[in-house]
Amino acid sequence: MRKLFKFAHATAFAAAMFCAGSASAGNEDLTIAVVPKVAVPFFDDCNAGAKEAAEALGVNYQWVVPQNTQGSTQVKIIEDLIARHVNGIAISVNEPKSVEGVIKQAVDAGIAVLTFDSDSANSPRSMYIGTINEQAGVTMGNSMAEAIGGSGKVAIVTGQLGASNLNERIDGVKKALSAHPGIEVVALEGTEDDLARAVSVTEALLRANPDLKGIFGISQVGGPAVAKVLEQREFQDMAGNLKVFAFDDLPDTIKGVKAGLITGIMVQRPVTMGRLAVEHLVAQINGEEPNPANIDTGVTVVNADNLGSYTK
Repeated sequence: MRKLFKFAHATAFAAAMFCAGSASAGNEDLTIAVVPKVAVPFFDDCNAGAKEAAEALGVNYQWVVPQNTQGSTQVKIIEDLIARHVNGIAISVNEPKSVEGVIKQAVDAGIAVLTFDSDSANSPRSMYIGTINEQAGVTMGNSMAEAIGGSGKVAIVTGQLGASNLNERIDGVKKALSAHPGIEVVALEGTEDDLARAVSVTEALLRANPDLKGIFGISQVGGPAVAKVLEQREFQDMAGNLKVFAFDDLPDTIKGVKAGLITGIMVQRPVTMGRLAVEHLVAQINGEEPNPANIDTGVTVVNADNLGSYTK
């Protein structure tokens, strides 16, 4: 794996790119396309950061959202972008293996390609920008172990089962929990990152495991789904006793922390991911970044104590 920049290096690079982009000419002929996994609020933040960078650098910008999380859908999108001769593509990958070939086609066609948020590490993409997900999972697992006193039944609610970033988080959670033999993972359920499905999955988990002590919300729908379920009359007795750790500070997730339904959030930096993706693509296209290296954008553990003071 390529060496990881520290986040401070990424910040310095961003400042340099902003200044260079403001003064440089010729970027108006460049087209950068950014492809998220699917239409969910987390990627709205990525879009905001990417669009801001595109405007600052004077490039044409396209935000191309898949209609589902199937790998074949992203393959078709990239094929279309190749046919339209875009200059750069940033993609958050749903199924890493499925896009390896089409990313190679894009690179062979002279298009700069990088991944953000979710990687396809065996593809010829130039770099990955985002959370180092296994380490974020370790942090999440350690937080849960502390919250439940090192013993009890827990469940994992994830999004798309083939998503590499989510599976890396799960690996990290399991790695942390391996140090606590008293903790048992009784279920791992996928939701396709659909909130209604996540609510249904959570309801079934709680009915099947009334003695459950914790739930990991691995994808961004997990926190809001558990909070919605715990607000129901059937499950109100579990509220406050069930420890819930989630990813991403969506409004409903933050509301859940304030209400005491969610114990903690692993907050990523999606705006930064989007901004850096565009900045690095432009640098690579212009020959200003000959040796790209992966960037860890970091994660912050947010709970009731620091809910009003953390920064992305």
